[in-house]
Amino acid sequence: MQVKTNIYLALGLVVLLALSRLIPHSPNFTPVLGMAVFSGAIFSKRFIAYLVPLAAMLLSDIYLGFHASMPIIYFSLAVCVLIGTFIEARVSILNSFLSISLGVLVFFLITNFAVWYGSGMYESSISGLMTCYFMGLPFVQNTFISSILYGMGAFLIYDIVNKRMIFGNNA
Repeated sequence: MQVKTNIYLALGLVVLLALSRLIPHSPNFTPVLGMAVFSGAIFSKRFIAYLVPLAAMLLSDIYLGFHASMPIIYFSLAVCVLIGTFIEARVSILNSFLSISLGVLVFFLITNFAVWYGSGMYESSISGLMTCYFMGLPFVQNTFISSILYGMGAFLIYDIVNKRMIFGNNA
């Protein structure tokens, strides 16, 4: 019963985070990366860990609209899920914070590289790549803050509810 409840709780948190994408927000201030790392860390079945956040993204993208950069964004999210899997057995405040931070950095590097490579907006040189990364810096601030808030919030809620359920079962 406890395992089933944990799965439902984790699923509910991921779906709630995905739905919060639909709330008006500042550019790049979304729960997406925190959700992906959380999913990788909490779901022990790898298929579920990847399926849930990617399906949640797809469902919200159906409403928000499809765009050309979706494949690279979904790939970057899958990498964030992978990062979360590295802390699965060792979830802590520090590990969660570091994993989410690494997820933000990796997402930033991958997606901005894709913009540089495929958009034609920047010169095809190291200088053009550095310019692309520099131009993306204002957006990474919102991504970092939102990922930490949403991701750490999900880890905290999950931990609190689990401790209350365990305490309640022992009483």
